[in-house]
Amino acid sequence: MSEQAHATGTHAEPHVVPLKVYYAVFAALLVLTLVTVEAARFDLGHPEWGGARIPLNVIAALAIAVTKATLVVMYFMHVRYATRLVWLVIGAAIFFLVILFGITGADYVSRGWLGNPGT
Repeated sequence: MSEQAHATGTHAEPHVVPLKVYYAVFAALLVLTLVTVEAARFDLGHPEWGGARIPLNVIAALAIAVTKATLVVMYFMHVRYATRLVWLVIGAAIFFLVILFGITGADYVSRGWLGNPGT
């Protein structure tokens, strides 16, 4: 890599990931898939949250899915070795996804607060 490319943070050649990293990530994905299947066999409860009963199985499945998606994006899509601009775009996408989930969750939790307006 040239001195100018090194100083600006740009890469003149693509990053080469060893095969053992891909195998390790694949094994982790398989293990997490098995954990998802096993977690679905048990009832993890239904705590009250804002007047709504939220099943913990859904939260556990989403946490495992986010972990698996993060592994895929970081290693198979090479984001771990990408430029800051790619990280900024992914951060913005996650930020807006959190906003959308927050708005959806607020709507779900607030249902029934006003009663049934038709009666």
